[in-house]
Amino acid sequence: MRHKKSGYKLKRNIGARKALFKGLVTSIIEHERVVTTVPKAKAVRPLVEKMITLAKRDTLHTRRQAAAFLETPAALKKLFDKLGTRFGQRNGGYTRVVRLGNRKGDGAEQAMVELVGSELVKRAAERAKRREERLNAMRQGKQEGEEPEE
Repeated sequence: MRHKKSGYKLKRNIGARKALFKGLVTSIIEHERVVTTVPKAKAVRPLVEKMITLAKRDTLHTRRQAAAFLETPAALKKLFDKLGTRFGQRNGGYTRVVRLGNRKGDGAEQAMVELVGSELVKRAAERAKRREERLNAMRQGKQEGEEPEE
């Protein structure tokens, strides 16, 4: 019986499990979305939420706590510079787990773990890019249409 034994073992020993979680959390922070299996996604979700909560406080102590867990300095910088400010007004619920169906090779159920605001940021960037392209096309169309009359 597993009374009072919380967490996911994922059929790994403690060292492999810690390494897996550190890698997944670092990847989610760097890329803002990761495709993995459903049990791994459910296991890593609270860890990502804790990292973002640390980033919202942004003290030297919280930076050192996050640096002890994250694998790359780039992830640490992004966590505190971008994600901490992005989720500053939000009280929890920073991640989303979306089920994607079964993997072709072994039939394992796949899930995507993503940060909640990431699709809005990407959509806004794409929208701004399209708007800029339309404006440039309109400007060039006006310039070509305005030939000097003699």
